[in-house]
Amino acid sequence: MRPRVTVYEVGPRDGLQNEAARVPTEGKLRLIAALAEAGLTRIEATSFVSPSWIPQLADAAEVTAALPRRLGVGYVVLVPNARGLARLLEALARAPGGPPVAAAVFLSASESHNRKNVNKSVEETFAAFAEVVPPARAAGLAVRGYVSTVFGCPYEGAVDPGRAAAVALRLLDLGCEQVSLGDTIGVGTPTQVRAVLRRLLPAVPAARLALHLHDTRGTALANALAGLEEGITTFDASVGGLGGCPYAPGASGNLATEDLVYLLHGMGYDTGVDFDRLVQAGALAQRLTGRELPGRALRAALSTNPEG
Repeated sequence: MRPRVTVYEVGPRDGLQNEAARVPTEGKLRLIAALAEAGLTRIEATSFVSPSWIPQLADAAEVTAALPRRLGVGYVVLVPNARGLARLLEALARAPGGPPVAAAVFLSASESHNRKNVNKSVEETFAAFAEVVPPARAAGLAVRGYVSTVFGCPYEGAVDPGRAAAVALRLLDLGCEQVSLGDTIGVGTPTQVRAVLRRLLPAVPAARLALHLHDTRGTALANALAGLEEGITTFDASVGGLGGCPYAPGASGNLATEDLVYLLHGMGYDTGVDFDRLVQAGALAQRLTGRELPGRALRAALSTNPEG
């Protein structure tokens, strides 16, 4: 039996934050519900960043307070600082008895991208996390960590695997239950994926690591296979291939959820995801964004059934 693979859906946050058209709150909640109904059990819903930074996510409190409750489904919400955590806790207090919600923190493996992304050095960011991660855990929230630019930076070029691994280890030591390793600009190759993972896996259980891959240069699925071969069983993906990074010039969308699920199912892995319902969620994402999304498996499925 192959191990079960968790597909961590990031489209409602990492995808929609880059769309020119702002999707209304009701539309976001419809998309989140459709993804949950497709069998995705971990969904990144929104982010409590400043609306002046990411206006597309200005309704984070409203989305968080209205997240659909479904057995086995949990959500994650990004918080950049103590103020973001306070806003998250306020939103959760508005909806007692709601679904499980975890907090997430994020920083970059490269100094230049970190300053562009959060206006702090890496060390300053870790100092700020001391006011986020322990309080979040004290409030009963699990915390996920994200490391961007693990395999390359748009400003500095190649990133040393040892540096990326060291940042991930510090997040785990700080109290993150899982760290997602991000190929923010889609420059990674299977060789690089193995190089970083082999620095981490002797010290960290594979279940505490995830891969967050972008398909800018068409290598996301190859990199996912390399991760599978190294024992990774959690992969971030975005419905239809939505996403990118507003502070990473040239970064295109994330690995499409449909592409990843199609590959995993074809190789005999169990994901718990209903592919047909996933395609319906992708069709909804296209209607909400008003454009054709780049995911190949979604486009192939919709070519024979435009409504999903």
